[in-house]
Amino acid sequence: MPIALTYPGVYIEEIPSGVRTITGVATSITAFVGASRRGPIDTEAPVRVQSFAEFERNFGGLWRQSPMTYAVNQFFQNGGSDALIIRVINGGAAATGSADTLNLEAASPGDWGEQLRVRVDHNTRPEIGVEELFNLTIRDTTTGATERFLNISVLATHPRYAGRVFEQESRLVRLAAPVPVTRPAATPDAAAGVDPMTVTPGSIAFNADGDDGTVISDNEVSAPALETSKCGIWALEKADLFNLLCIPPFSFEATGDIGAQTRTAAVSYCRTRRAFYIVDPLTAWDEPSDLIAGANSLDGATWGLARSENAAVYFPRLRSPDPLQEGRLAEFAPCGAIAGVFSRTDSQRGVWKAPAGMDAVLNGVSELTVKLTDGENGQLNPLGVNCLRVFPVTGRVVWGARTLRGADSLASEWKYVPVRRIALFIEESLYRGTQWVVFEPNDEPLWAQIRLNLGAFMQNLFRQGAFQGSSPREAYFVKCDRETTTQNDINLGIVNIIVGFAPLKPAEFVVIKLQQMAGQIET
Repeated sequence: MPIALTYPGVYIEEIPSGVRTITGVATSITAFVGASRRGPIDTEAPVRVQSFAEFERNFGGLWRQSPMTYAVNQFFQNGGSDALIIRVINGGAAATGSADTLNLEAASPGDWGEQLRVRVDHNTRPEIGVEELFNLTIRDTTTGATERFLNISVLATHPRYAGRVFEQESRLVRLAAPVPVTRPAATPDAAAGVDPMTVTPGSIAFNADGDDGTVISDNEVSAPALETSKCGIWALEKADLFNLLCIPPFSFEATGDIGAQTRTAAVSYCRTRRAFYIVDPLTAWDEPSDLIAGANSLDGATWGLARSENAAVYFPRLRSPDPLQEGRLAEFAPCGAIAGVFSRTDSQRGVWKAPAGMDAVLNGVSELTVKLTDGENGQLNPLGVNCLRVFPVTGRVVWGARTLRGADSLASEWKYVPVRRIALFIEESLYRGTQWVVFEPNDEPLWAQIRLNLGAFMQNLFRQGAFQGSSPREAYFVKCDRETTTQNDINLGIVNIIVGFAPLKPAEFVVIKLQQMAGQIET
């Protein structure tokens, strides 16, 4: 704001530089949708976890009834660092318990709540007036996790009302109706020297009324009605950002594959959110010919997924040791491991590097369900199918980097995974980094600021090696001026910005030409 000049002398005025730094968004936050043993369900916000240990604390770790739990484990094994978990259930009920008149229920549905024990004591601070204070201790006897809440009250008007405290601070319990008007009686003590949270008397066990529900299906993940309630896939509306989406099979049975409805909804939602969907192969695909022709093929009714630039499919499935089956090999869908390779490649090389090649090793994978030959790989690659291969010394690797639009017959500009993903990265970064433009005066000073700030962002990517070209002019451009924004656009409140870039494309085929030198005669 200009300074009012009222007295003779020297005035100092700071002039804004017009620089508004655009920060690149994350590239490999991976959303997983599926069942788990415990944890917040999809009616709540997705839960962000950054290690498998954190996933175990929140969702119970590996569970033989849930392929998703294994996919999350494989994600972190292969270099993943950031996951959003959406727990979906089909029926189910939370276990209940009571301590005298205090009614409780487990914080989330599932059999896990039957292992809770609770204890009430009255070793509280002196009461001021009528506060009905008590202490509550809860233990999960399966994991050993223990929570203790001091000086809580059953009175809804109290600052430490138990219902609010449990809702905000407890991972184990919630207050259930009816709520008593006086504090519950203290739980009888255990025998001397005995941990009171392991025996009765001493603590009280929850009832055996928890229920995991039945196997989830497309109806719980992608039914159109879920979009309105922001459940299933659309629970991600409650997340600020995700980049990759994994929806593992619903069960380990042969009929456990997700359906065409879920695949279609997932790729459509990823297009809306500028994200990328990693698609699992069907269980029935046990040889390359299954993908090429028949009812289960890529163009068959069972698959039912239109070719999209925001999705990629990987074949075949993986075999890995199962810790819940004494380390015996079991079959798994590859999406979790592939997402981990994406994340590892992004952190080591950048989103513009194809997540494939000799560096894209699948950690923790002992075998592949199909050992593909070069010829079979040559049949699938032109169809836009990314193959997983086994090579001597290197082991199991990702050996393809095409989107579902990458079939040769489609001749799409979005043929390659890294080209599509860097475009999504730039789009999301610029979308977030240009919000300040809205309602600014639409004329040359604004356009100059836009060119400055977007140009600085693109130049930074160029210096990191994200684009083709030996100079910025060859690598990218940012245009915002009288040519892009006409007077009619200005009258309509529109400012047009054109950003172009020359993407790096992977060297998919390496041709070495060998020639014999013959007839060399000295002269």
